[in-house]
Amino acid sequence: MTDFLAGYNLNIMMILLCPMVGGVLVTLLKSKRRIEVITVVATGLILIQSFSLVGNVLDNKHIEAFDGIFYVDSLGVLLLVLISGVVFMAALYSINYMGRQYHNGILDDRHLLRYYQAFNMFALTMILVPLANNMGLLWVAVEATTLVSVLLIMLYVKETAIEASWKYLIVATVGLSLALFGIVLYYYANVVSDPTGSNDDKMNWTVMMKNAKLFDPDIVKIGFIFILIGLGTKAGLAPMHTWLPDAHSEAPTPISALLSGVLLNCAIYGIIRFYLIGHLVLGDGFLNTLLMIIGIISVGIAAASIYFQKDLKRMLAFSSIEHMGLVSLSIGFGGLFGIYGAILHIVNHAITKPLMFFASGTISQKYETKTISEIKGVIKTMPLTSMFVLIGTLSIVGLPPFNIFMSEFFILSSGFSSSQYLAIFLVISFLLVIFASFMKHSLGMIFGSPKKQISRGDLGILSIVPMAILAALTIILGFYVPEPLRQLTGNIVQMFGDKIINV
Repeated sequence: MTDFLAGYNLNIMMILLCPMVGGVLVTLLKSKRRIEVITVVATGLILIQSFSLVGNVLDNKHIEAFDGIFYVDSLGVLLLVLISGVVFMAALYSINYMGRQYHNGILDDRHLLRYYQAFNMFALTMILVPLANNMGLLWVAVEATTLVSVLLIMLYVKETAIEASWKYLIVATVGLSLALFGIVLYYYANVVSDPTGSNDDKMNWTVMMKNAKLFDPDIVKIGFIFILIGLGTKAGLAPMHTWLPDAHSEAPTPISALLSGVLLNCAIYGIIRFYLIGHLVLGDGFLNTLLMIIGIISVGIAAASIYFQKDLKRMLAFSSIEHMGLVSLSIGFGGLFGIYGAILHIVNHAITKPLMFFASGTISQKYETKTISEIKGVIKTMPLTSMFVLIGTLSIVGLPPFNIFMSEFFILSSGFSSSQYLAIFLVISFLLVIFASFMKHSLGMIFGSPKKQISRGDLGILSIVPMAILAALTIILGFYVPEPLRQLTGNIVQMFGDKIINV
């Protein structure tokens, strides 16, 4: 037993056990107040354990547990902290948001219990992604996020929610089936490259990286195409994005925040892992071109969709497509600025987008609608919430001095550094359309004249606190990147090897 819990095994086991135990206790205790507290405590413990891994990873570059089944480096621990942080914020926000729906009769005891059961399991499936060394296990974890989140999207059991759930399930599952085929091709390339028949687990990412330079380039090319399409579907990259606006708009608001803020990043994380292997085999050209093309298409489709959008949550969902496209584009640009900008953008989007979804959920509850044209005068009816909406809006469109401006600056700089002038022209044009559309919609909601009498007042301290924390981070990261984050991103850039030499 001592050997079993040696090294980092206990730390990893605690991270995985917290949501499992939380889900079991929620099922057994059932009382509304108890299941809320259990979920907050469980997610809080995950966050604490995740932070404890950061120092270990910074000291050792990477850590392994359970004989290499789990592997955490700077990229993995960064995603783990983002997931655990947003999950904890969503758990806090759920007490107020889901509690109001319960008291208003929208949810009964059975559906509230189902929500918290699935919430804990959703957290478990997402945190398994950055911990997995085995690429097959990573695929299983990503597929499991689909199965669990479908239950949350269809929580309200209404026609539009069920339709969105089925669409999400079918599109994401087909996409992930293609990703699985790509993973099998990478595995085959690894097996063929090792004629000695060593006992190393050929599905482990660490083993693939060690043997990558011996892989057949043609197999890797085909495999990466399947992986990019498959995991790109789950990441919301266009044109495989069709499930995302429906699913995000129909899910309960805390779940929408998780879907946009961190679930999409889980798929991007998988793409990055396979990109790192493919880069050792193929170099920059082929892989980078694919990522740039799919990134430009994503930003362009998002720009057109946001301009014509009438639903608040759908607008935010299309914004997520835009920002995942920017991450893909930035990796495609390459160089120091490109990789640093992509990683920083993943962090910034994971902070700002949940802020926007939390604010939109609170406003929708107050105004009893998600229709943008029906929401006016938020600054008069909900002063604090309107301030958070304004901060989130200015950040999400990339204005200084907020956090997303910083990462978008690095992304665009990487495009100029790599002489991708056509791509930069297209992306800046799309970003201007998005800026104008977002400002029109958001400023109208904040400063417009209310169409009906709405009582004044924000909706409770537990809706304000998560938004206040995220808004503070949005502002702070616009001025200052903390040293641990700086070290983690620096280590991640180094993982891309000779890409940074060409800057």
